[in-house]
Amino acid sequence: MTRFRPCIDLHQGRVKQIVGGSLGEEDAPQTNFISDQTPAWFAERYRRDDLRGGHVIQLGPGNREAAREALAAWPKGLQLGGGVNDANADEWLEAGAEKLIVTSWLFDEHARFQWKRLETLATRIGPEKLVIDLSCRGRHPEWRVAMNRWQTPTDLSVTPETLAQLADFCAEFLIHAADVEGLRSGMDDDLIRMLGEHCPLPVTYAGGAARFEDLAHTESLGGGRVDLTIGSALDLFGGDIPYADCVAWNRRKTP
Repeated sequence: MTRFRPCIDLHQGRVKQIVGGSLGEEDAPQTNFISDQTPAWFAERYRRDDLRGGHVIQLGPGNREAAREALAAWPKGLQLGGGVNDANADEWLEAGAEKLIVTSWLFDEHARFQWKRLETLATRIGPEKLVIDLSCRGRHPEWRVAMNRWQTPTDLSVTPETLAQLADFCAEFLIHAADVEGLRSGMDDDLIRMLGEHCPLPVTYAGGAARFEDLAHTESLGGGRVDLTIGSALDLFGGDIPYADCVAWNRRKTP
C-alpha cells in the first residue's frame, strides 16, 4: 500500500519548501514557502498523527541546530539527511534519527560513485539504519543521480540494476525527481512505475505532487509499493492538499 510520508525541509535554519532545481550555491533559491513554525512544531505534529518514515533534510549549511531540534521532538521517529557521512553518522543517530539518508558523500569530487564509502557506512551503522537517496534529474529512459543539492550529475543512473546492487547495503530508498520537485506541475509517472516494478526495498518518491488524488495515482502506478512525499502542495506549506486528508489516508491504509 502507498503511504503518505511527511517532510521537514530545512534551509538556513528554517522550514521551507524550495523548487529543487534552483538549489545552487547561491543563497536565494526559488522558494515556495517559508514557515513561521519551528522544526519541532512539525515534528511534534507528525508524532501526534503517527506519521512514521518522514524525513528531515538539511538543504545546505546552517541547519544543524534546526535538525537537532526536530529530532529531539520525535526521537527515533524521523529520518535525517543532508551532509551525512561516516564521521557524523553516530552523532546523528544519538541525536534521535531513526535512519540516516545519504547521497552526496557516496560520490567523489568527480561525481563518481564510491562503493567503498557505502560499504564503510553500512558496516558502521548497519544497513537497517541506512536510506540511500537516489534523487535524480532527467526523464525516461534515463534518470541520472544528482549530488550537491541536485546540481551535479553523477555517473550513477536510477535503473533496476542499480536498485538491486544497492539493496544489500540499506533498508530503503528515497528518490526525489528533482526536475519537478516543488513545481506542483505533475509527477514523473514513468519513474514511479519503474520503482514499483523493480525496487526490491521500500521506496519513497517525492516531486511534483499537486492533488490529494496523487496518493491514489501513485498507488496505482507503483502497485502499492511506492510511498509518496508531498511538500509544497500540502496546506501546511501553503498548498491546497489538506494535511488532514493525508493523515486519514494513512489511517485507512494501516492494517
